[in-house]
Amino acid sequence: MEHIASFTVDHDNLLRGIYVSRKDSLGDKWLSTFDIRMKEPNREPALDVPLLHTIEHLGATWLRNNPIWGEKVVYFGPMGCRTGCYLILKGNLESREIVQLIREMFAFIADYSDPIPGASPSECGNYLSHDMPMAAREARKFLTEVLANPAPENLEYPG
Repeated sequence: MEHIASFTVDHDNLLRGIYVSRKDSLGDKWLSTFDIRMKEPNREPALDVPLLHTIEHLGATWLRNNPIWGEKVVYFGPMGCRTGCYLILKGNLESREIVQLIREMFAFIADYSDPIPGASPSECGNYLSHDMPMAAREARKFLTEVLANPAPENLEYPG
C-alpha cells in the first residue's frame, strides 16, 4: 500500500510553521489543505488534548466569522498527532497567502477572555475538556516565536 502524502514529509526535520499539506482539484475549483504545525514532531511534547480542543473551538469560530476568509473555510481541526491543526480553504493557495490570517487567528486565541464558544453540553461532545489558559499560552508562543516573522523553512516542507 502506498503512503499518503502527509506520511512522506520528513518529520525529523519539520519545524513549526504553516505548510501546504495538499491541494485537491474539484473540476475547476481547488481546495488547499494547510498544516498549521505548532510543535516540532517527536522533539517537543505534543499539545495537551484540552488546550488543543480549545484552540479548535476558538479557531474554527473565528475563521468562519472572518469577513474576508469565512466563506472559504471548509475545515479547521486538530491533527491526530497533536502537533498542530489542519485548515482546509477553498482556492489554490500558498502558505505565504495565509500568514496574516493565521497571525490574526492566533492573536485572537491568545487574547481571548470570554466563554469558549460551543463549550456547553448541548453544543459539544466533550464540553468539559477545555483549557483556555494553556490554549492562550500556546497561541501566544506560536504567534511570537514563529508567526511574527516566519522564515522560508517555516512555510515550505523540508526537502
